[in-house]
Amino acid sequence: MALPLPSAFHHRDFRLLQGARFLSILGIQVQSVAVGWQVYAITGRPLDLGYVGLAQFLPAFGLSLVTGHVADRFDRRTIIAICQATIALCSLALLALARAHTQDPVPIYGVLLAFGVARAFAGPASQALLPSLVPKNELGNAIAWSSSIFEIASISGPALGGLVYAAQGAEAAYGFTALATALATLFTLRIRPRPRSASREAVSLNRVFDGIRYVFREKVLLGAISLDLFAVLLGGAVALLPAYARDVLHVGPSGLGLLRSAPAMGALLMALVLATRPLKHRVGLIMFACVAIFGVATIVFGLSTSFPLSLAALFVLGASDMVSVVIRQTLVQVTTPEAMRGRVSAVNLVFVGASNELGEFESGITAAWLGLVPAVVVGGVGTLVVVALWAYLFPSLRRADRLEAAPVSLRPSLPNGGAIPSGP
Repeated sequence: MALPLPSAFHHRDFRLLQGARFLSILGIQVQSVAVGWQVYAITGRPLDLGYVGLAQFLPAFGLSLVTGHVADRFDRRTIIAICQATIALCSLALLALARAHTQDPVPIYGVLLAFGVARAFAGPASQALLPSLVPKNELGNAIAWSSSIFEIASISGPALGGLVYAAQGAEAAYGFTALATALATLFTLRIRPRPRSASREAVSLNRVFDGIRYVFREKVLLGAISLDLFAVLLGGAVALLPAYARDVLHVGPSGLGLLRSAPAMGALLMALVLATRPLKHRVGLIMFACVAIFGVATIVFGLSTSFPLSLAALFVLGASDMVSVVIRQTLVQVTTPEAMRGRVSAVNLVFVGASNELGEFESGITAAWLGLVPAVVVGGVGTLVVVALWAYLFPSLRRADRLEAAPVSLRPSLPNGGAIPSGP
């Protein structure tokens, strides 16, 4: 007897979006393993791993005001499809560089800049599209399963990337990514277009900056997003995994794939737990506690010379991070009006991008200054300091009890006091 589908999967367009996301994320994760190992093999410098993150972050930061407005003004499905096709072309460009046996990482950084531009436009459009594919009463279920699918791809992608790279080299990894993202493009194009009257509003600087004003006005939302940003920014151990795999743990490309999969495996388990046993009370305290655990796990990983212990530390790191991710994403989606979702999602993704890609750059610089192990340990300690400071600066977040009922300060309103349409 077949098991019943979760409620969100009864909707055709939700299934198509998640299928496209799975293929795209799987391919991107395979590519990330290949890029990290290839760049470190060329230069042998941790700082160059930081440049890999910086090249992907700069477009998200520089285009954040534009990408959110584009997601609110134009067909989000078309935006996502164009971006996925662009990512496929970037993978083919990396394949060509690998075939040419380039020994200069600069062309690779150039391709990653274009890759970052595509991701910068795709992120807000994808996040803003999701709530329109399911009824409001199923949005929590949709977000939980969307997070689970992301983590499944994030587990299998690095492991697959490590195996492919070890067996066939970088060319095969980039070819796989190009194929996966091309298929994701086809899935996305089958989603029904979502007409929205709000997309026809005139362009103005006031509208472009609405997302930034909204986030900075709502202190609980600002606290949740910025806590996640600074914790992951400082505790960016994942950025240095190619160096750890080769120089500390001595496990090669396949071991690197497992190391990159471990945080996602922990995050997936936690996402499944939260999907079946959602957070009900004291979500603020839970978020602070889990970010503190993230910092401790980072310190343990930094000091470990044992491959199993390193995997365990990364597993705990990913599981604890997932709790703050679910709390932050739920706050953004539940409390933001549909008409502003693209712009607020863009601001959110800049914070997320800063914590990941910019965190990779910070980790590379710190490793160049202090050394590999001290850089990771100092980052973990810094995360614990941020937790203590944010608990003092954002008492409303610390006292937050439930996600289902948005705090009064998060009720949507225009800067001039008028109501924002909540959308369907």
